[in-house]
Amino acid sequence: MRFVNSPALRQCTDLCWCIIVTCMLWPTVCGTLSAQTYHSPPSQVHPLMQDQDQTQILSILRRDDGTLVSSAKEWNQQHRPKLLSQWTRVLGKLQPEENDIQWFGDVTQTVEVSRQQKKGYTRVELQLPIETDFLQPHLLLIPDNAADHNCPAVIAWTSTSPDFRKPEDWWGAWLARRGFVVLTGWSHIRNYRKDSSYRNGVNEVCYQRFGRWLPMAKMVHDVQREVEYLRTVPAVDGSRVGFMGFSLSAKSALYVAAFAPEIRATVAIDPHLAIYGASNYLDPWYLDARRRFDDIKTDTYPDPELRGTVWSLLDTDPTRPGFERNHHELMALAAPRALMVIGCSTDKQSAVHSDDRQSGAYVDRAKEVYQLLEVPDQLEYVPLSCGHQADGPEINRAWQRFFERTLLQTAGGVR
Repeated sequence: MRFVNSPALRQCTDLCWCIIVTCMLWPTVCGTLSAQTYHSPPSQVHPLMQDQDQTQILSILRRDDGTLVSSAKEWNQQHRPKLLSQWTRVLGKLQPEENDIQWFGDVTQTVEVSRQQKKGYTRVELQLPIETDFLQPHLLLIPDNAADHNCPAVIAWTSTSPDFRKPEDWWGAWLARRGFVVLTGWSHIRNYRKDSSYRNGVNEVCYQRFGRWLPMAKMVHDVQREVEYLRTVPAVDGSRVGFMGFSLSAKSALYVAAFAPEIRATVAIDPHLAIYGASNYLDPWYLDARRRFDDIKTDTYPDPELRGTVWSLLDTDPTRPGFERNHHELMALAAPRALMVIGCSTDKQSAVHSDDRQSGAYVDRAKEVYQLLEVPDQLEYVPLSCGHQADGPEINRAWQRFFERTLLQTAGGVR
């Protein structure tokens, strides 16, 4: 056999080796963003979740037979409704049932506490009747010279520690001075009936009245009540309403994006995307994953202690480590509406309550749906290294640009 040694052949060979080496190194260069595996589990890991970070997150587009959904029509008419049904089963319900309606009256019957003129906007402290016997405090920020039905609006919730007024400092003043109506508030797990909160059994107070309505789902409905109110504010264009939150309320934001179609654009600042990682989504005030419920029938789940629990609904295939029902699915359910997730610790392999290097895998899976629907720009992931915080130069530039694009520069119905 005779070998040809020419400059052209050597150049071709060098190019081939360059491609081969690049392909070999690409996962290392990109970290776990290309690996698409689950987040590393917590230190006190359940045996069924051992080595979940070595397990691939399955594509959201995967059919039961292993093939992939290939058209927007199939996603919208078959696959998405099925996924929505599966999550509704997890959450108990997304909307009040017939017997619940009695507890939801006219949300416009507000109580005004105070009114103050600020630079560029009016600040109104008021209470909204989220339920007939429960008033939730809010701030309403109305831009100066706001024209009727011409202003986009943003609902902005606080996190675990500051009160409902804090989002005015973080984001609200900037928004109001640029023509957004802003409604600040907080989740019911911070302040609810019977003086309950995440500290003293707020989930059980909700179950006593409404049955199994997990806290994350109740938060979504509270946001929908806030949208209902905002659409009665003369300045608000009801088709351009957004939501934003940080930490606790960034977790809420993922569920709002998925299950509140009234919300056109959502920003989640550092939610920690993995359900089972370095955060606390399984706690009673979020998904209440270890509590037994009579309506959950999972009698064959391998761990008898977790039969009849939300955990057993999240873990649809116990032979594979990792929860199949996970937050990449919620991001996908938001499509084609706009969603921005800002991760604040992506310089770290793992970060407590903060999005780290491993979060990108969940975004990558969600992007598959946005690409299928031909709206890839509607899902934005902003990986930062500023640490767990609500605002800062890089964070602010990202969400400000996002809301200007999705709410301020557009008009009309939800895309």
